[in-house]
Amino acid sequence: MKLSRAEYKEIVKCTEHLRPTRQCMKILKERFPNHSQSTLLSIFSLEYQKRTKRTISRHHSQDVIESYYQRYLSEAKAHPTDPVLLELANEVNLSPALMARVILDRFLQDREGGAASKQVLTSMLREPSLISDQTLANNVYQCTINDCCYGPLVDCIKHAIGQEAEVLLRYKLKERNLSFLDENQLRAKGYDKTPDIILEVPIVVEGHIVHWIESKASFGDDHSHRTYLNEQFWSYWNRFGPGLVIYWHGFIGELDCQRDRGILLKDCFPSDIVTLCHGPGSATTDRPTD
Repeated sequence: MKLSRAEYKEIVKCTEHLRPTRQCMKILKERFPNHSQSTLLSIFSLEYQKRTKRTISRHHSQDVIESYYQRYLSEAKAHPTDPVLLELANEVNLSPALMARVILDRFLQDREGGAASKQVLTSMLREPSLISDQTLANNVYQCTINDCCYGPLVDCIKHAIGQEAEVLLRYKLKERNLSFLDENQLRAKGYDKTPDIILEVPIVVEGHIVHWIESKASFGDDHSHRTYLNEQFWSYWNRFGPGLVIYWHGFIGELDCQRDRGILLKDCFPSDIVTLCHGPGSATTDRPTD
């Protein structure tokens, strides 16, 4: 879904006071019924992560961590079946999954007499049944399943969605009988930094030559797109020529302004494809210049 910058800003404004719980998506969907849930969730996740980066340091001082921990112990003792850790996270405006990590880390310091390894901490967040304290295990579980932006469950979902988008892209290419090399094949050939797809024979999409395709299972906002341009897309252009980026969950329409320089944006697999054939009368594939 391609959004105007004004539409995007309206959604962002609505996310400013929302917490990263499952209920927030219901609020957004009711407010913006014409936008897909995947687009709204992607925008909210990006905005919440920006917000978290700006404020996370205030939650990680030793005094603050200790106050959170002592409050958790007190309230969990008084109300052992209540989601006290989830409620605490929402009250202090911290991601529930990040709050669970902070409290679990502090708990393990008490039990182990020192900081737990990152591996142990991560494994317990993924599988709370490994936590020896049943009340804390329940609270950690409640935090991770109710957080739509951070945590092991979200990481698994994002990975699966990304894989699904790449599978869909390969399926669409095969459906069109387009010859290509995927990222794994390219790395086997020695490429260290590659797009998801290199087309062995270029195509033309909406009048623009395309040598490569990058799949992004996210929304393309200003910050993420600028980062991708600097860290990925222009290097792909320098190495392989002009290409196509698919933001499967949509993007700000005004960002599609680099077509003449060789970066085309779409929110789905293009339907208007012209294949280029080698031989007499074939189209030329000269690279664009700055």
